[in-house]
Amino acid sequence: MSGVSFLEKLLDGEAVEWKELGDVIRLEKGRQLNKELLCENGPYPAYNGGVTHSGFTDTFNYSENKTIISQGGASAGFVNFVTSKFYANAHCYVVLPNTEAVENRYVYHLLKLNQVRLAGKQHGAGIPALRPSEILEIPIPIPCPDNPKKSLEIQAEIVRILDSFTELTAELTAELTARKKQYNYYRDKLLSFEEGEVEWKALGDLAENLDSMRRPITSGLREPGDIPYYGASGIVDYVKDYIFDCDLLLVSEDGANLLARNTPIAFSISGKSWVNNHAHVLKFKTSVERKYVEYYLNSIDLTPYISGAAQPKLNKKSLESIRIPNPPPEDKKRIVDILDKFDALTGSISDGLPREIELRQKQYEHYRNLLLNFSKPEAAGE
Repeated sequence: MSGVSFLEKLLDGEAVEWKELGDVIRLEKGRQLNKELLCENGPYPAYNGGVTHSGFTDTFNYSENKTIISQGGASAGFVNFVTSKFYANAHCYVVLPNTEAVENRYVYHLLKLNQVRLAGKQHGAGIPALRPSEILEIPIPIPCPDNPKKSLEIQAEIVRILDSFTELTAELTAELTARKKQYNYYRDKLLSFEEGEVEWKALGDLAENLDSMRRPITSGLREPGDIPYYGASGIVDYVKDYIFDCDLLLVSEDGANLLARNTPIAFSISGKSWVNNHAHVLKFKTSVERKYVEYYLNSIDLTPYISGAAQPKLNKKSLESIRIPNPPPEDKKRIVDILDKFDALTGSISDGLPREIELRQKQYEHYRNLLLNFSKPEAAGE
């Protein structure tokens, strides 16, 4: 589908008028909701302007199907669409379109198109905030301004196409969430062993520790190259030289992620690499053994082995003391094969659901740019 030719066909020779968004919408700011009114099981989500809701409440101040925009904080400018009744808190703008002139979702897609622009308009030295004028001054194309009925029909057709992409992305995201829950369930089930059911060994007895070979390089002294330079949570940089040239398991030595676990604390690497002193380096006899230990370390609570509250640290002695269930090699291979399939489905950025979601999101953005790319009138004097 060519966006330009499709628009031309939709317009059928009719004009397009550009207006300021403030001409066709009303913008309201949410009202402060006391924290005491937030609850875990309330029927209505409460939005404080962030990417997602901040809790639930027993009351609401807006009905369903509303576009909201984050007014303050790190997420200022983020555009969301709420499909249920909800409470809009103080750091949240609510968009109320004049539905005789513009389709509700048409305005949402236009604002989503301008989300990066809005995020760049934050002001204030302390907590960043977004002025109402930055939203209200956004230009919006109104097709067939002299024929409101046809105008809304054209807008509705654009919305239908764009919504088909967002609905598919939402379905894929829901599928990914379900698969991750399923993955966690099977991972925990496969890696749970009763005392006495299998032999248990200290990690130091299963792996060769190569920490003594790591060498940190300050950013100013790194020679640029194509060899990955690893830290506690993954690749930090690319350098010219390497220390290792084999398959290894890296385990975070320090950092907040040891407790937060926002990213895996154990991850496999292969080929040439340079590792700094923020990741332990472990070498195993077989790839199955390495992957098995990787899955196990990422599944358990490591708090008992971590020292330091302000600067969490998993030192070499504590790492090597971690007890690992040691079933027969054929059982380890069976567990690794199952978890590898789940991992590819739920975590792979080259295939699997995350890749599919990324592609669908790019497809949506491509057609959104095309379908909202109405010709603007030339400025006077041009």
